[in-house]
Amino acid sequence: MKKATILFAVSTLIISCNQTARERANTDTPTEQSVEPEKAPEPVKGMDVESIPFSTNDVGSFPFFTLPKGLKEMNKPLDKNFDVCFFPINGVMTAFEGKLYKANITAEQGEKFSQHYFEKSMSEYLTSIGAVQIFDGEITQREYERYAKADPNKGDDGDIGYPGESIKFYAIRTKDKGNIYVQYSSTNAGAKLNVLQEDVFQQTITKITADDILKDLADEGKSILYINFDTDKSTLSPDGKLAVEEIAVALKKDTGLKVAIEGHTDNTGDASHNKKLSDDRANAVLNNLLSLGIEKSRLSAKGFGAERPLADNDSAESKAKNRRVELIKTN
Repeated sequence: MKKATILFAVSTLIISCNQTARERANTDTPTEQSVEPEKAPEPVKGMDVESIPFSTNDVGSFPFFTLPKGLKEMNKPLDKNFDVCFFPINGVMTAFEGKLYKANITAEQGEKFSQHYFEKSMSEYLTSIGAVQIFDGEITQREYERYAKADPNKGDDGDIGYPGESIKFYAIRTKDKGNIYVQYSSTNAGAKLNVLQEDVFQQTITKITADDILKDLADEGKSILYINFDTDKSTLSPDGKLAVEEIAVALKKDTGLKVAIEGHTDNTGDASHNKKLSDDRANAVLNNLLSLGIEKSRLSAKGFGAERPLADNDSAESKAKNRRVELIKTN
């Protein structure tokens, strides 16, 4: 009887221990259903710049400071008068527009790059001119996936904003230079630096007019026109057709004027394809002018592809300058 009682007590104790262990496991280890998936932060519409005190220091001229002694730009930096750059606010990459500088930073020849030296130099200098630190941390994979496709400079020199990358972001508010944003990241292999002087976009596109075309042809012997076509096609867009109508008006005002229509592209893609595309576009302008009543004897058309660039094809801005139609006075 005693043996049976002991066995019963031991069994009860084992069951009780097993139940306690299961309860503890359920408490300590979340079930698969209880784990919430990582959520990307909500996009931030702006930043309370007004809460940042104005800096009374002379911050200099864009990009506002030199690199620490012994460091240099690794390649030619991205330097644009107006562009967009994404900066982290509460872990959310937020777009700001203005004058932009982005660069990869490395050590001078014979020197070794020090992350501590770079970051201490940056933080102490920025603080000394009145900068306020806005963010110091990393962004999530989901946040990267949310914003990356909206960044036209993604993958270029000085590009910051990848998951697992430690980013430090400062803002400087000035009365004469406006708002200045600085972010950087670094390892012992090198650093990346972005500087943006915030500015409001100014529209510079104006309508092509017949009088402007005639003046250019009279003064320069040619008129450079940015006529829009459908992407990678010779089909005129609606506003491209309006531009050609102004050419027709100009030719009707000066009935003795003869012009050569030249098509030009940037150097993106295959050279032979660009040559044919530019030729097709020049002829599309010619044919459109014929349909508007201009005599064929006054017109000629030829494409040059990327053979005669107006600017180096080293940026989106210069490539855009090279994609053009030129009217050349031939009499």
